[in-house]
Amino acid sequence: MKQALRMMPLLLVLALVIGLLPVVAQDMMMVAAEDCTYADGTGGIGFKSIEAVDAATVKFVLCSPDPAFPSKVAFSAFTIHPSEYLEATGGGGDLIQNPVGTGPYMLERWDLGNELVFSRFDGYWGEAAKEPTLIFRWNSESAARVTELQAGTVDGIDNPGEADFEVISADPNLALYERGGTNVFYLGMNNRFEPLNKVEVRQAIAYAIDRQRLVDNFYPPGSQTATQFIPPSIFGFTSEVNQLDAGLTSEEKIAKAKELLAAAGYPDGFEITLNYRDVVRGYLPSPGVVAADLQAQLAQVGITMNIEVMESGAFLDASDAGELAFYMLGWGADYPDATNFLDFHFGGGSSDQFGDKIPELTAVLAEASTLSDTDARYALYIQANEIIRDQVPMVAIAHGGSGAAFKASIAGAYASDIGAEKFALMEDPDDENIVWMQNAEPIGLYCADETDGETLRACEQTNESLLAYEPGTGAIIASLATEWSANEDLTEWTFVLREGVSFHDGSTLDSNDVVLSYAVQWDAANPLHVGRDGNFTYFNALFGAFLNAPSE
Repeated sequence: MKQALRMMPLLLVLALVIGLLPVVAQDMMMVAAEDCTYADGTGGIGFKSIEAVDAATVKFVLCSPDPAFPSKVAFSAFTIHPSEYLEATGGGGDLIQNPVGTGPYMLERWDLGNELVFSRFDGYWGEAAKEPTLIFRWNSESAARVTELQAGTVDGIDNPGEADFEVISADPNLALYERGGTNVFYLGMNNRFEPLNKVEVRQAIAYAIDRQRLVDNFYPPGSQTATQFIPPSIFGFTSEVNQLDAGLTSEEKIAKAKELLAAAGYPDGFEITLNYRDVVRGYLPSPGVVAADLQAQLAQVGITMNIEVMESGAFLDASDAGELAFYMLGWGADYPDATNFLDFHFGGGSSDQFGDKIPELTAVLAEASTLSDTDARYALYIQANEIIRDQVPMVAIAHGGSGAAFKASIAGAYASDIGAEKFALMEDPDDENIVWMQNAEPIGLYCADETDGETLRACEQTNESLLAYEPGTGAIIASLATEWSANEDLTEWTFVLREGVSFHDGSTLDSNDVVLSYAVQWDAANPLHVGRDGNFTYFNALFGAFLNAPSE
């Protein structure tokens, strides 16, 4: 039985309870999962309802407490779109390449393969963008990005390479802004594929990899060797938990890996294909050479690793769908909390990238995510990190030091620890634009259905969420909502919208826009639940479950 979009007033609600049919009306929208029971049998997690209380008030009722809810709704996967535009695009099509938002910049042109051009939105509710034009370009080679910066053809670049930090720091015409290592590079393993379905094999791979060697040889200053999935600067990192190979010499690690392979029935090793995308990220500055080094390291224990490079979008889609057995990937913080790292990747609503979920892990994470007591949460994250260490769904390798570089003359330049630079704050005294060069082209600009960092950064220039992260600190601040509050047990969250906010198409923000922007993600049966590939990974991972999720 499907839950459906419901409208007020009461007579319409009654009609829906009886017939459970969508209704189209001009009243305030509401979407609900009665008693937190979903059609697929899921219960007790996720949303219970989203309601437009009045034109300026939105109320979320959750099935369980969520102390991190403000941090989640501030994220760019949950930006607000005009309900009319969502309906006009059918949830896909123009929505992917022609976003309509409320941000300080609006998309003027996407020259596919070349550049994105944004123009200042003169109807912006807040402080106007400093420059009338913002241009995004991309180049996968860090040396090429630095050359363009030195030549003055771009104003800022992302992720200078290991050798470029010193060059930029020594140039008085340039300025380097370093980021904290709020990311992780990992070697992912899907337990639905042989021989990775055996925990001894996954453990053997963990023992065989010399993480320190990779960091020493291929990472820039500020990088750290990972001891667990969560970076040390993020709550949920537990210093009590180390990697399996802690304290062993290189020879002892190799011997242990061979012993485990033999115990799993692979005394002579096996052959496997490693997939990766050749795209530089703060967590992985040199993908090709790291892959080659991993190949050499695993060969020492008898594992023959073939390397296969994939196009970035296809790679992310395949890993998200659980179609890759063995792959290199990473993660950068969206907000500074364990739920962003652990729940997204290993929780009950996470994708299939690691194969079958670990029941004891999902249970611990579900409990931790509902607690507001820091000490109680920390104790549970010790358990979670121990389970991850022992079950080895992936091998956490590095927390990469990274940064951004700008011409020294750019006023207001900075690097966001979460990769969410607001270019509207920056000013170039030499001309009337900011030209930014990142590592890769965005995949799509409807970021409800994207997870790629380069893509999310582009969306953040045009679209806004109910709340926002303060530039430089990551603290939660007002955005499209000016006030927010919760009941005592953190299951009901109410947001009051900012008055007089216009979308780029001239329509005015109201609470129905908020409800529909969330509903099309939450309700898998909604005809607008389309997107680019329809995964809506962030929603499921951070909020627990889809309404009307199709049976697997």
